[in-house]
Amino acid sequence: MKLLSRALIFLPYVLPIFVAAAAIAIGHAQSAVTEIGGQKIVTLTRTAVSTGRPEFTSVTILPGRGMELLQITANFPGKGNVDMLASPGVAEARKMLDDEDTANGDLGYRIGAAFLVPYPNRIRGKLAADGKTLTTQWEGHTLTLPANNMGKLPTAERHAMHGLILKAKTDDVTVKKIEGGEEVTGVIHAGSFGGHWLSKTDLHMTIRLTADAVDAEIAATNVGNEAEPIAIAWHPYFNLPSGDTVAEVDNYDNVFPTGKLLPVSGTRFDLRAADGVALGQTFFDDNWSHLQWANHEVTVKLFDPAARYGVDIVGLSPQIKAIQVYAPIDKNFVAVEHQFNFGDPFGKEWGKTDTGMVTLKPGESTKWHVRLKVFSM
Repeated sequence: MKLLSRALIFLPYVLPIFVAAAAIAIGHAQSAVTEIGGQKIVTLTRTAVSTGRPEFTSVTILPGRGMELLQITANFPGKGNVDMLASPGVAEARKMLDDEDTANGDLGYRIGAAFLVPYPNRIRGKLAADGKTLTTQWEGHTLTLPANNMGKLPTAERHAMHGLILKAKTDDVTVKKIEGGEEVTGVIHAGSFGGHWLSKTDLHMTIRLTADAVDAEIAATNVGNEAEPIAIAWHPYFNLPSGDTVAEVDNYDNVFPTGKLLPVSGTRFDLRAADGVALGQTFFDDNWSHLQWANHEVTVKLFDPAARYGVDIVGLSPQIKAIQVYAPIDKNFVAVEHQFNFGDPFGKEWGKTDTGMVTLKPGESTKWHVRLKVFSM
């Protein structure tokens, strides 16, 4: 059944999602807040010049919070500047992130588009007696991680989730003009990620704004003396105007993988119908894999059929092995997360399956690159 409110479909290499026109949010008014996370907010801007097609106009970035994208705006002809991310204004975001957040920075991945390194998604392990950390194994090494998340049910298991840079500071932040827009670069000297990781890592971050695209790039380099596992992703909540297998999970409270990759054909996870599959009555918090690439891209297409506007979310790094889609029924957003790895990538349930973690030897690097493009239908 197709609904105009929200629908989601997988094509062989394209995942279109329809979102309600009711999700429109005009850009927030300017705020007197200039810092979040102890560093100055960076806003890339450009003026829309076309009267016939949508163009990106701004990106607001938080160097004091791991270069999180707080907001992206685009000019849609006839509607003006529209917020592309489900995120509060700057003043409310500062209160959330500076005054109300957890020690691990968990409120960061509940707004905007946070970057998740050295692991996105969930990691299970042996919980410490105090419930604050857990241990897991990678190639004979023990990793001790913050046990920063759990489900709501009495049977829920505390686990680690969404990486270790949610409160990271960014050095060497530089904004420059580029052809048709602006670009910001910076480096997060993540080191051993607060003592939780095996080696030392530098993350070189680039956010680029032009009329046709917003590019987000992260290059991770092992600058230490030991090999280490690395995965990179982001957690964008898209708020718009009006593959082949899915990883089985135990339930939608824990959302832990069972280690089985299930065929999607003929199931509710088969989202490839040309005219769309309704999301308005279907909850997803699932991880699609065995993605089919075309022209070195794996693309999610997110659009509003009533407003006839949308955004392509384009994965450009071959290390991207999975796409997590979080689509709650009662919210006006859809999170689409291009990531290297499956959930619980070190878990025994996977056996010898390659779960997407990249091994970096000393001196080696890996790159994550995703591009957003707006379009009219």
